Amino acid sequence: MSYTALYRKFRPTTFDDVKGQDHIVTTLRNQIKAGRIGHAFLFTGTRGTGKTTSAQILARAVNCEAPVEGNPCGVCPMCRSIASGTSMNVIEIDAASNNGVDNIREIVEEVRYSPTEGKYKVYIIDEVHMLSAGAFNALLKTLEEPPSYVIFILATTEVHKIPITILSRCQRYDFRRITVEEIAGRLKELTTAENLSVEDRALRYVATAADGSMRDAISLLDQCVAFYLGETLTYDKVLEVLGTVDVSIFGRLMAHIRTGNVTESLRLLDEIVARGRELTQFTVDFTWYLRNLLLAKASEELMDTMEIPTDYREEFLKEVHANEAERLVRFIRIFSELTNQIRYASQKRVLVEVALIKLCKPQMEQEQDALYDRVLRVEEALEKGVVTVRQGGAPSARAMEEPVEEVPVNYPTALPEDITEVARNWQQISSRLPGSLKVSLSAARPSVGEGNQLLLVFTEAFDKEFIEQGDHLETIKNTIRIQIQKEVEVQAVLATNQREANMYPDITKMISKVPVEFID
Repeated sequence: MSYTALYRKFRPTTFDDVKGQDHIVTTLRNQIKAGRIGHAFLFTGTRGTGKTTSAQILARAVNCEAPVEGNPCGVCPMCRSIASGTSMNVIEIDAASNNGVDNIREIVEEVRYSPTEGKYKVYIIDEVHMLSAGAFNALLKTLEEPPSYVIFILATTEVHKIPITILSRCQRYDFRRITVEEIAGRLKELTTAENLSVEDRALRYVATAADGSMRDAISLLDQCVAFYLGETLTYDKVLEVLGTVDVSIFGRLMAHIRTGNVTESLRLLDEIVARGRELTQFTVDFTWYLRNLLLAKASEELMDTMEIPTDYREEFLKEVHANEAERLVRFIRIFSELTNQIRYASQKRVLVEVALIKLCKPQMEQEQDALYDRVLRVEEALEKGVVTVRQGGAPSARAMEEPVEEVPVNYPTALPEDITEVARNWQQISSRLPGSLKVSLSAARPSVGEGNQLLLVFTEAFDKEFIEQGDHLETIKNTIRIQIQKEVEVQAVLATNQREANMYPDITKMISKVPVEFID
């Protein structure tokens, strides 16, 4: 006898077997028990969530001779006939290949004839969004006023493509993505029924990889079992078959990226490739890992909604605390762009390597979040002691070790009172500003000019131009007024090199006495 795929063998036959859609199956069962059955239903949701299966169960239930609590009995002649596909009362149509006006006109002609047996003729139109405009128009009148013995069940993954005239004539049921717990529970049931030895951790990973689709989960499990037939299916074996990466490797990779270690990051990528891992899947998984870090950074309570292995939670929390939210947003942006590019790329590894280098070296980018990351790395170095800052980049380890020639800075003998107040409150003033303005201001050196002016000295023209756009300078002035209760004039200045920038004293350094040396 030929082998039957697990997802077909374990397809639900009653509403009780449909997982994760209690809000739908309860409504349908109540309609059947009360005899208040609608004439048109629209089942919508992502793939593998039970739309077509529920439609088939509904078709059997409305024709069942002895329904049990709204479920088909499965033993009466009608139930057996429909289940075997020999009944003329249930007609399934794939709209992807039967989407023309003529196909729908055939249905319109057929509905004139009452069923030869049973109570209802049920038309299940799968992927209904694929119908042409003319086909929808041909269906519209019949859908609006069908004979009492006809029921239409439309199923689609793209409900936004359905005309509003069709939507308004159907009872709409939205199928939700199935949770990991529900999928894992169902997988446990069928592995027990099949006498398969599978680790619970492996089942949970398969459930996570299915991304809310029960059918995908069972198909992935079937694939893994076939590869290791007769053996216990472990977590590591599932990773091997699916070509995915253990989450602990992502933690090692993040540690290298955070320290800007390009060499070790690329060595780890080489290790991932050598293990046969698929780079497109790696990109998707790492993006989700970064997303989980960002959510946990916002609130550690959200960790309960993530699929973080229990034995890795402590390391994961360390990674959460070690990264700033703004840095994680930049990482997610880069890898999201990579996900779109890598799908059809011939040199996938090159694209991944470039993306990792970008993560390690924010100075390669001109975006605002990259600028923030550069400033953040300088601040982290400052906390460890005196650093040397190179123009146009974050401090390097070599620069911190080698002695450098000092460039004199023109410090005034005294600061005006208003400017002194600005210097003392500079951090609070910056924190009050909107996000993008705050990032650009972090690239400025606050200094003092003629007439007690506050000068914002930039070494990059695009930073100065951004600050001067719109009412950005006025926003900074208002923020200063609110903080120190004094009016201060603000002007942006461009210094073409670091030596020229040192002509303007940094007023915050004069107040806080933080030793910083600048070199060209």
